[in-house]
Amino acid sequence: MAYVIDKNVCVGCGACASNCPVEAIKATEDNKYEIGDTCVECGACASNCPVNAISQK
Repeated sequence: MAYVIDKNVCVGCGACASNCPVEAIKATEDNKYEIGDTCVECGACASNCPVNAISQK
């Protein structure tokens, strides 16, 4: 299962990216974030997202 960011919920705060131990999360052009292929599915992003925009699919 992979983690995904719901861009309709994401507020662009960057908490997910700053807590990712493998730097798999990057900002997009619309100042939201996306999770890349280097994700190790540790869950640090989801547990630190203040608006619960990250879930496992």
